[in-house]
Amino acid sequence: MPNPMTLAGLAEHLLNTQGAARRIVAIAGAPGSGKSTFAEALGQSLNKASPGNAAVLGMDGFHFDDRVLIARGHRERKGAPHTFDTGGLDALLGRLRADDGSDIAIPVFDRDLEIARAGAAIVPGSVRLIVFEGNYLLLDDPAWQPLRRHLDLTVSLDVPREVIVERLTARWQGYNYTPEQLRTKLDSNDLPNADLVLTRSVAADVVINNG
Repeated sequence: MPNPMTLAGLAEHLLNTQGAARRIVAIAGAPGSGKSTFAEALGQSLNKASPGNAAVLGMDGFHFDDRVLIARGHRERKGAPHTFDTGGLDALLGRLRADDGSDIAIPVFDRDLEIARAGAAIVPGSVRLIVFEGNYLLLDDPAWQPLRRHLDLTVSLDVPREVIVERLTARWQGYNYTPEQLRTKLDSNDLPNADLVLTRSVAADVVINNG
């Protein structure tokens, strides 16, 4: 398989190598690397070629609720690796891998409300390709490593750190933060999370330049 490749090349590869079994393809990268946009575009490309073939699953649906994070003293680090329900995510991936023909409800994170909405989407039993996106899918960490046994192909989005900073700044500028609040948010949470992904992720099967 070519490495690096493009979104179009990845979609073509997945379709050309598709068999009867369901596969889970992980799209990993730092915050601000464009994972959600890339995953949605990949899902649309796959479904355009083969309608109903693909579904997108986001890691962010497994954020712990703010009530849990506040009780644990972790609210200010929401989005860090320890603020996700990796056990619940592992269980869902196991259900998806079982491929028993049943429709499966999945949670979806609402960024405007800052809350995960349970059962907000359905993966039909007929879906053959799960596009699974998230920051920490390749993180070299005991809580996240077990998830990789469910993955058939791993993809890392390669984006320069300076571009990540620009994108994260633009993301939060629409939320009425003062310049000082914005800098605090980036320096105390978003950028440490990004640096963790950039420095402590295992190698992916495929690398795609998304900068």
